[in-house]
Amino acid sequence: MLALALLVLASQVGEEHASAPGALEGRPAPNETSPLQARIDAAVPGSVLVVGPGDYRGDVVVDRPLTLRGQGRPRLLGAGRGSVVRVRAPDVTLEGFDIDGLEAGDLGRDPAGVHVAAPRATVRDCRIVRSIFGIYLREAHGAQVVGCRIRGIPGRDAGEKGSGIHVWNTDGFRLEGNQMVDVRDGFYIQSSTHGSIRGNLAHDLRYGLHYMFSDDNTFEDNTFENDAAGAALMYSRRLVFRRNRFLHNRGFASVGLLLKACDDVVAEDNLVADNARGLFVEGSYRNVFRRNLVALSDVAIVLYDSSGQNRFEGNSFVGNLTPLTLVGHRTDTVFTGNYWSQNGTPDLDGDGRSDGPYRLTSVFDHFRENLTAADLMAQGLGASALAAAEEAFPVLRPVAVFDVAPLAHPPLLPDVPSASARAAAANPRGLVAGALTLAAGALVMAWGRL
Repeated sequence: MLALALLVLASQVGEEHASAPGALEGRPAPNETSPLQARIDAAVPGSVLVVGPGDYRGDVVVDRPLTLRGQGRPRLLGAGRGSVVRVRAPDVTLEGFDIDGLEAGDLGRDPAGVHVAAPRATVRDCRIVRSIFGIYLREAHGAQVVGCRIRGIPGRDAGEKGSGIHVWNTDGFRLEGNQMVDVRDGFYIQSSTHGSIRGNLAHDLRYGLHYMFSDDNTFEDNTFENDAAGAALMYSRRLVFRRNRFLHNRGFASVGLLLKACDDVVAEDNLVADNARGLFVEGSYRNVFRRNLVALSDVAIVLYDSSGQNRFEGNSFVGNLTPLTLVGHRTDTVFTGNYWSQNGTPDLDGDGRSDGPYRLTSVFDHFRENLTAADLMAQGLGASALAAAEEAFPVLRPVAVFDVAPLAHPPLLPDVPSASARAAAANPRGLVAGALTLAAGALVMAWGRL
């Protein structure tokens, strides 16, 4: 049952893999044009237009290199049919505006608070509300979106909303310090490479990060919280995840970080806490997970036998109901030098390693996969007794997976961020004390759930 639900989630994540943008919007009709348009049309390319406070109704097309700088938070109110600001020239900067999409537009035409279809655009310190898409980057090579706040359309079904920041066929982009809520997915990134995604917060969404066919991107210091899936990545290579938070992503088949058909990923120093499933790996090869803290999840790792040559080393797994669910009949994944809070094997020689390997799978996992209510007994004496009995008198013969050299004590993980995601959004580097406090209290909290 669990395996089927996770496969459904993975297929839903990939449901838009063939998506393409709608027809590119041109200039709005005269009766839908902002009064700012006349100033833009008269501006000398490369100049700076300072826009004072007030409400400006109608849509805007920026078709020459300009800087539009809001002073006193001017408000751009869309005409209610398409994108409020349409960037169609290179080297445009938009900063300091409040933008209202009025909950209007046809989802299939990609209406956005800011729609960019030209290189080297910068959107900075803008607040976008009630827009189907927040910011849409379409072949916008070298774009930067920095310090923006995006709130979509509250109360509308996820299928009727766009993403907070949507990136399509774009190379060399930077998304930094943005916050998103009430959109479908925080980020949707497709066919886009060489990007830096840093210090963003996406919460209470379908997927915090929805991502496919995009190679060579780096994700650092982001928070993905209270989503159906924190980050769902597919069909991509050479990604780097550092110091991110994947928190409170809960539901029957929710996950913190999902990799499907992703290769050569490095995930290090991340906090993955209080998720239904912490890490999900399917059809993925040569990925390395190291120095991550995975805590308080129902299952720490879901691993499919369609994956190969993956490695887990130096991680801390604390207070999870089950360390590993292996879907299939084989794995060559290497687990070595990780800390597992359930491991009771002593370290008699004092070398910091348990005196024997730690087995990650047991017969009880078979019942958990097919009976959700078994979660209630996962930390009980009955589960331990069943596992011991099965080891002595095997009947179901689950595949044995071991950490060959488990740590006897939790490792110091100074670069793992603290759990206080929203309070630390502006300064996401974690404190050692925060990580250690979470690790120390995790077992108590897990037992408190029973």
